[in-house]
Amino acid sequence: MTFSPQTGLFRMRPFLSVAITLLFLVGCGPAGKDGDGVKSMAINKEVKEAGSGIVGDGKSKLTNEDIGTKKEYKKPDPSEIKAKLTPLQFEVTQEGGTEEPFNNKYWLDKRDGIYVDIVTGEPLFSSLDKFNSGTGWPSFTKPLEPGNVVELGRPTYAGTEVRSKHADSHLGHVFLDGPEPTGLRYCINSASLEFISRQDLVKEGYGEYLERFQKK
Repeated sequence: MTFSPQTGLFRMRPFLSVAITLLFLVGCGPAGKDGDGVKSMAINKEVKEAGSGIVGDGKSKLTNEDIGTKKEYKKPDPSEIKAKLTPLQFEVTQEGGTEEPFNNKYWLDKRDGIYVDIVTGEPLFSSLDKFNSGTGWPSFTKPLEPGNVVELGRPTYAGTEVRSKHADSHLGHVFLDGPEPTGLRYCINSASLEFISRQDLVKEGYGEYLERFQKK
């Protein structure tokens, strides 16, 4: 603070400038030892992204407990199955029927996600292994979970029936005319499947598969 003979007033500009600068730094900088201001912003971002299971760097930071890797799949009673399924889904899965080619739900679906059994929800196939075979049915080079897809015999060019392990649903057939790397074509009825999108994997209890799509 300095005195001005011309005005008879004290000048405080240098001190005000310093004070304002200090206030600005305190207000915008990290608060506390761990930078609570910055930390709260990161937490808010993490909360917003928790629904997709992706945090910060785009990778999943959920534990096995969060994503529920211990799901059990049990076939419901026949009455429950009939009440749950459409007539076509029941005919295909329970009676070994076949839906129309080029006129079903997933044959042209190109979304990222997995396909599960319509009855039990057990994981069966992934969009990462899906290809357009030109047959009019969803086609895959391999199962997502081989243990959940039961082949009733060795694959042949004529086709071998495949069924789900826990639900015993008729899924379709596997052929020996598929592309590399397996040379197999799992030709599956849309009516036996339910699609779980990549964005819904954690929410629907299939978060263990999310990492596969992050590496895509």
